[in-house]
Amino acid sequence: MTVHSAVQLAFDGSTIDGSLFTSITNFARDTTWLNTPMEVWTNLGLGVFAILMLMGWWNARRRDTTAMTLALAAPVCVATAFAVAEVAKKIVAEVRPCRSLPHDYFVAACPAPSDYAFPSGHTTTAAATVAALFLLDRRLSAIAAIFAVLEGFTRVYVGAHYPHDVLGAAIIALPVAFLTSLALRRYATGLIDSLSRGVLRPLLVASTGAHAAY
Repeated sequence: MTVHSAVQLAFDGSTIDGSLFTSITNFARDTTWLNTPMEVWTNLGLGVFAILMLMGWWNARRRDTTAMTLALAAPVCVATAFAVAEVAKKIVAEVRPCRSLPHDYFVAACPAPSDYAFPSGHTTTAAATVAALFLLDRRLSAIAAIFAVLEGFTRVYVGAHYPHDVLGAAIIALPVAFLTSLALRRYATGLIDSLSRGVLRPLLVASTGAHAAY
């Protein structure tokens, strides 16, 4: 199948919330002074979620094995949610807004035709981080949630995704990441406990003393 015919068969998401998408991109058109900051944040802002996971790991070194298991599980949870979202993206095959609504205002460049829209990969990463940190550190999870909302909004603001792409990403990522975190806490704690007694101990335990209470 050629790329052209594949695009013709792809799903047109503008029929769901195209008017809301246009309202937001019209706001982007009227706030051009925000365009560059929003475009920079929508990509580089993902680094914030990596930093929050690193903070979770650093703090877990002063806690117990269960906390460290959850900390090390966080990036696995995010990767798992992202993989599930990528499968959904191929199945739904929703064309990007820039192809369905070419006359709207777009801050971001239009991706290749085979780069589908639903669900938003950036939002998947953000929402998965929220869920991955929930059992480890509620404060870090709450901070991640605030940045996740901002990340989702910027994806629509720059014209990369419809609102339902962002919502769908959260609906997929939150339970997948949370359940993965639960599973790894249950089944990987023993492995982490063994590793913490070996050469990796400095990375897993802050001191030579006993673990702090969870």
